[in-house]
Amino acid sequence: MDTHRAVEQAARDSYGRLLGFLAARSRDVEAAEDALGDAFQAALASWPRTGVPERPEAWLLTVARRRLINAARRDRVRAEAAPTLLALADEARDLAATDVVFPDERLKLLFICAHPAIDPAVRTPLMLQTVLRLDAARIASAFLVRPSTMGQRLTRAKARIREAGIPFEVPEAGELPPRLDAVLEAVYAAYGSGWDDVAGADPRRRGLAGEAIALGWLLVRLIPGEPEAWGLLALMLHCEARREARRTPEGGYVPLLEQDVTRWSEETMAEAEFCLDTAARAGSVGHFQLEAAIQSVHAQRARTGRTDWDAVALLYEGLVRLTPTVGALVGRAAAVAEAHDAPEGWALLRAVPAASVAGYQPYWALTAHLLERMGRPAEAAGALARAIGLCEDPAVRDFLVRRARGSPAVDQGETSSARHPGAGAARNGSGARPDDG
Repeated sequence: MDTHRAVEQAARDSYGRLLGFLAARSRDVEAAEDALGDAFQAALASWPRTGVPERPEAWLLTVARRRLINAARRDRVRAEAAPTLLALADEARDLAATDVVFPDERLKLLFICAHPAIDPAVRTPLMLQTVLRLDAARIASAFLVRPSTMGQRLTRAKARIREAGIPFEVPEAGELPPRLDAVLEAVYAAYGSGWDDVAGADPRRRGLAGEAIALGWLLVRLIPGEPEAWGLLALMLHCEARREARRTPEGGYVPLLEQDVTRWSEETMAEAEFCLDTAARAGSVGHFQLEAAIQSVHAQRARTGRTDWDAVALLYEGLVRLTPTVGALVGRAAAVAEAHDAPEGWALLRAVPAASVAGYQPYWALTAHLLERMGRPAEAAGALARAIGLCEDPAVRDFLVRRARGSPAVDQGETSSARHPGAGAARNGSGARPDDG
């Protein structure tokens, strides 16, 4: 294997586990990040000469913990930190010398980042950067702030972890619920980032969707009685079931209502339904469960050949009452337009605060569609042009450009063509989600 590809593969497979392991033992997230970055740089310099080691994770861990120890010595770390560093060195040496399965510390680090001592506004961004590898610029875009501002917030949060002596351990069972929402949002944001990169062209996001789903399964095992954890997993699995149908063999975008349902994964949809049923039995409804239920209705098209828009509209109504994000409001308008008529959907769409949708692509795509249906083609063309200008995915942009040249603006299946949580954030940003309906 080419050594640069080997380093890239190790970063995709191991970065979160390595960082969680190092941070949990050094009790300094920023120092662990620096040490791990140095280890990957060392791999790029060394592996082309010496070859890829048999156990890349152990090699990287050994180099990183040496960097941590050396940095601690240079900084004249407090005497009480010495036992932690010595334990880290011994444990890393043992792992490098044996066939022990490398521990997965990512979930622990996610809950640490959600500690009450950390500013709630930065908990999810901190998880996205430190554990799930999203870059600060992408996180800043999702949270509608400047990259420099987000960078400062993240730096302060890491310093807070170090200075406040926040314990690096999974909270007691009674302490999990207050931290859970931020963890769920971060996992879903990571899934959405991987979902956006459907072609796998961005090495920083490759594999994130699968990693997020794996974390979802770990969450439901850790806290099996939390229905929203099951709801999140159901939502991700329903979206993942359609992955292969979202692109043509040539890489072209295929909207939800035009997808070949025979390419949807029956096994993954069945897993999603199991998770949604498990969540429902808990008797407490949350927004992830409602979003998963919307995707479940769409999944029924594989069996019935039709979409029950009345059911979708009803679920969106519940979602808006629970969490009236921009994404939920736009989704409700689209569903109502399909279930009833365009003017009714248009009235709901027009009620969405203008300031919140200026840069929200699904709003403008749906605006174009509804204006076209109401016989206002000139206004529809203007809205569609704006939607095209806001597209980040080249395949979606090409799709909408072709539609703009050929006719009716768009159909409902395209209204959320650029929808993603990015970081979803979202719930305080766009409120977007990686669905197509």
